[in-house]
Amino acid sequence: MTGTATPPQGLRDFYENPAVPVASGDGRTLRQARLLAAALGTTPGQVILDIGCGDGTAAATAAPLLTGHRLIGVDWSQDALRRARPRMGAVVRGELEHGGLPLADGCADAVLFSEILEHLVDPDQALDELRRVLRPGGHLMLSTPNLAAWYNRALLLAGVQPVFSEVSLRGIHGRPGSEVVGHLRLYTARALRSFLTASGFTDVTVRGAPFHGVPRPLRLLDWAACAVPGASSILLAHARRR
Repeated sequence: MTGTATPPQGLRDFYENPAVPVASGDGRTLRQARLLAAALGTTPGQVILDIGCGDGTAAATAAPLLTGHRLIGVDWSQDALRRARPRMGAVVRGELEHGGLPLADGCADAVLFSEILEHLVDPDQALDELRRVLRPGGHLMLSTPNLAAWYNRALLLAGVQPVFSEVSLRGIHGRPGSEVVGHLRLYTARALRSFLTASGFTDVTVRGAPFHGVPRPLRLLDWAACAVPGASSILLAHARRR
């Protein structure tokens, strides 16, 4: 499969399945929303695109922190948009591939791109499209699982497949966990910074966020790891369009 290839129908069917998890936890969502609210400042009425909004759960959680701005959900899954509409109001069906999003150049002040990058066949094309719809100086708030999370480092030393990585769409093999979510790519903090810079973004900063799937006895440790983004469960990147 090449970077510009159309995802196989089986992969599309997988993501259209309502049973596939689309939420990634309130801890990440709230931390990301606070960072975006601080970046946007006090100017009201700014347009925020939640690209890959899924069922709108994350947007509904973030909305109280983004009051005064216009939040628009974008997804290619008709089922996801059906579920998101009552939570978000404004939704648009669109794809990052195959002609791009049905949105004008520079139409957005900010883009939320949460837990999507790791699912993409062609992340380069996706970031090109995000950059296109952002105004110059606009904000990109991106989150993605961390390949080098603190527990993944230990698992790899023990010869165990790291959390977040997947070798099959049909089941879990060789790693902790029970849910298949379709991850195709994983990033470290260093790789994510480099990738965003090479894709036409500047002022890239990466922070950490917790993962809701960490077992309860380890959650305090997972929150503590957020202080060291390179070892945190989730990477939160903030960048600006050049």
